[in-house]
Amino acid sequence: MEKDIYKTSRFLYILEAAFSWFVLLLARDAFLAKLAGAIGISDSLTGLLTAFVSLGCGFQFIAIFLVNKRPVKRYVTVLHGMNELCFALLYCVPFIKISQTGKTLLFVLFLLGGYVVYNILSSPKINWYMALVEDKNRGRFTAYKEIVSLIGGFLFTFIMGVVIDKFEAAGNVNGAFAVCGFTVFSLMVVHSVTLLCSKEKPVENKMEVSVKQAFVEIIGDKNVFKVILLLVIGNITLYASTPFTSTYQIKELGWSMSLVSIGAALSAVSQAVFSFPLGKFADKHSFAKMLNICYAISALEFMLSMFTVPSNGKVLMMIVLILRGIKTAGISSATINIVYDYVSTEKRMVALALANALSGFAGFFTTLAVSPLVSYIQNNGNVFLGIQVYAQQVVAVISLVLNILLIVYLNVVVKRIKRKNNEEK
Repeated sequence: MEKDIYKTSRFLYILEAAFSWFVLLLARDAFLAKLAGAIGISDSLTGLLTAFVSLGCGFQFIAIFLVNKRPVKRYVTVLHGMNELCFALLYCVPFIKISQTGKTLLFVLFLLGGYVVYNILSSPKINWYMALVEDKNRGRFTAYKEIVSLIGGFLFTFIMGVVIDKFEAAGNVNGAFAVCGFTVFSLMVVHSVTLLCSKEKPVENKMEVSVKQAFVEIIGDKNVFKVILLLVIGNITLYASTPFTSTYQIKELGWSMSLVSIGAALSAVSQAVFSFPLGKFADKHSFAKMLNICYAISALEFMLSMFTVPSNGKVLMMIVLILRGIKTAGISSATINIVYDYVSTEKRMVALALANALSGFAGFFTTLAVSPLVSYIQNNGNVFLGIQVYAQQVVAVISLVLNILLIVYLNVVVKRIKRKNNEEK
């Protein structure tokens, strides 16, 4: 039996993904909303900043031009250090003695810079590590990786949430930001070690793939483009409402950071519990069939969000977060693997980068389009079309309608396409 020389590297990939996830947790959602609120940034702008996560995905387009750059390990390690340093500097902004406008601009610069760099390296890194995994095990391996990240993330967010609440109760919120900044910097160091110690699989075919040719062939392949369009519509659905959840929890629902962390933990545990069963189901039946389940759960999530108000918020929002975790267990895995199902090995990195880029831009501009509606409803005393309603309830309706269209598109268009690697199971 030939020795599996990449076994340790696959284990390091699981750790690498966890450390990277911990850093991202402190640069998104409620933690980002708390930091933005302390600087004096409005809800609509905070929602827009949250959507920068999606805009950053648009810059994965740049990764297309790195397809022939080897080794990947060297520049991925350097770029990861740069992006995580930007996230650490986010927590330094409250300490800088400049105007609020200056702080806002600096905050946006570090946030956008961090996500732009992160997404440039995302596709090459995924392609590097996933090359170490057999195709028949992609769903299950991705599930194992996410379970570790989610369980660790659950503990991490809970601890950080309690720390922030304790500092805030003592009237020292800046102390909490200092701890968060130091934590991000420490994670950056540990994360870099996992990258440096991982092996990179040598390219079997020494012929370089023409970026232009691969790009043209992918754009010209109607079936691949139909799959990419599915991910684009999925991001439009998600970013029509999700970026405004964190401010809704903290302000209208009046949640403490500890309660926010409990909600995030429940979501993470739900995702962890369902990651392996959904991954196993996808390996056996296909990622397209697995997405049908996830999109149905997503529709239920948006439906409940429509009825979530302060009087029932602690119960309904918790259920919403649990449902969000369950659907994400499948969707996050399918985002990579459904593209891999329909694209040949040498073109996977280009296809994945293109899919993430288009999805990212679509998600960001969706939030950009919805933000004025959120501001209008809030400035109008939470009244829309003569009805007393919160802005987050209205955008949940928009996401529900889009989600229904997404399910129709998946079943009418995508499920009829034959998979590239073999027959549709």
